[in-house]
Amino acid sequence: MTHVVVVGAGQAGASAVARLRAKGFDGDITLIGEESHPPYQRPPLSKAYLLGELDRDRLYLRPESFYDENNITLKLGAPVSAIDPAAKTVTVGDETLSYDDLVLTTGSHPRRLPASIGGDLDGVLVVRGLANVDAMAPRFVTGSKVLIVGGGYIGLEAAAVAAKRGLDVTLVEMADRILQRVAAPETSAFFRQLHKTNGVDLREGVGLDHLIGENGAVTGAVLSDGTSLDVDFVLVGVGIEPDMRLAEAAGLRIENGIATDAFGRTSDPHIWAAGDCASFPWKDQQLRLESVGNAIDQAECVADNILGAETPYQAKPWFWSDQYDVKLQIAGLSTGYDHVVVRTGDGSVSHWYFDGDTLIAIDAMNDPRAYMVGKRLIDAGKSPDPKVVGDPDTDLKALLKA
Repeated sequence: MTHVVVVGAGQAGASAVARLRAKGFDGDITLIGEESHPPYQRPPLSKAYLLGELDRDRLYLRPESFYDENNITLKLGAPVSAIDPAAKTVTVGDETLSYDDLVLTTGSHPRRLPASIGGDLDGVLVVRGLANVDAMAPRFVTGSKVLIVGGGYIGLEAAAVAAKRGLDVTLVEMADRILQRVAAPETSAFFRQLHKTNGVDLREGVGLDHLIGENGAVTGAVLSDGTSLDVDFVLVGVGIEPDMRLAEAAGLRIENGIATDAFGRTSDPHIWAAGDCASFPWKDQQLRLESVGNAIDQAECVADNILGAETPYQAKPWFWSDQYDVKLQIAGLSTGYDHVVVRTGDGSVSHWYFDGDTLIAIDAMNDPRAYMVGKRLIDAGKSPDPKVVGDPDTDLKALLKA
């Protein structure tokens, strides 16, 4: 009987196995995860879960019974040590599993600070998995001093949670502005003001020089401008890297992640990849997207193609971030924009990214209607007149009929 093995029990892995069964695959399926928990949502970890507003059981993507009911073998707490493409096997502990098709959904891991500047001190933390968040939660005590390194979405979300819990929050971003890599200056300005209004000491153009420790635990930090800070703990949010270790050791092609073709196949025709770890062809490059939407859509496309669909993956990027009482929704990719149209409403604002006359992305803050319209326009390849978009009297839904 045909056996599909999926390595990585996150959002992409869970989506792949569920799709295979939903599409009628009747062979064996094994889903292997390093963590001891069944597949769970990661975005709420640094927000609702850390705030204590979401119970652990509600993080799980599906009840554990789903896997039994669908005859999916779930191997948890079981890191894979090797792949043998020639023999078509994976090694899990002392066990060797044969596969007909292998799907790598190994995700990503957070970048850490080097030990040479104090990155290995106790109290220097990253936000990634359940164990990370469970370990840091007791430190979120009113009045504690936290330094957050990195002004991307992970760092900003952590800052929002810390500020809401009454911590003394300092955030440093070595680039000229927060969100510089992923958003326009207009979006950076919006979130800069939001965090300052909520009491965050936000410092841009300032990096971390080194951390200070006593008895192996972090107690302070020296910034690149010479400033010294007393800290109780440090949260590091300086980005993530695709987990390519197994793929590299197996000799698969690597290019901005585990390189796949348009169908999700790697350089080995019996090995596929999806999610944070995988890159795919897009505008003469190998694009890698770090989002829940991509993990789901790409994994489902791979599952369909394992079953013979031969459907190219068509990315429709969307992202979100929750900070304080602001919900940011993003559609499209802003890379290559040359101007931004700002649209304001009653308690809402949206930033529309144009490349010439072509709409390529939208950032919508507390504006679900603008997000919905913008996403549908981008998906359909339609571009409204920028002047019409910026006119507050324009009925956005009417743009969909134009």
